[in-house]
Amino acid sequence: QLHLVESGGGLVQPGGSLRLSCAASGFTLDYYAIGWFRQAPGKGREGVSCISNNGGKTIYADSVKDRFTISRDNVKRTVYLQMNNLKPEDTGVYYCAAPQSSSCLREKSQYDHWGQGTQVTVSS
Repeated sequence: QLHLVESGGGLVQPGGSLRLSCAASGFTLDYYAIGWFRQAPGKGREGVSCISNNGGKTIYADSVKDRFTISRDNVKRTVYLQMNNLKPEDTGVYYCAAPQSSSCLREKSQYDHWGQGTQVTVSS
């Protein structure tokens, strides 16, 4: 049973940083790409970043490029999202998800397994 659990969210002031973690269990993380998505209040879920199974390829949404960094430690079965210079518009519930693929896929509908999400609030 493939299981993903996010952690690391919280309340932070604009300009601050957070590191989110996505811990995987029940499957071999090495086989799968992992994506991070977020959903702001009243909005749809959007892709934030993705990393291929071996970390060789990373993708970022334009809105987070140069501020967020995705990484993974397959031994620890964990994927991270380092978020710097946070802005109020980064507020939302952040989810990690796995597709049935070693490569990042474009559509969120292609991601079969999702965590429960972690809340990130950027506010002064």
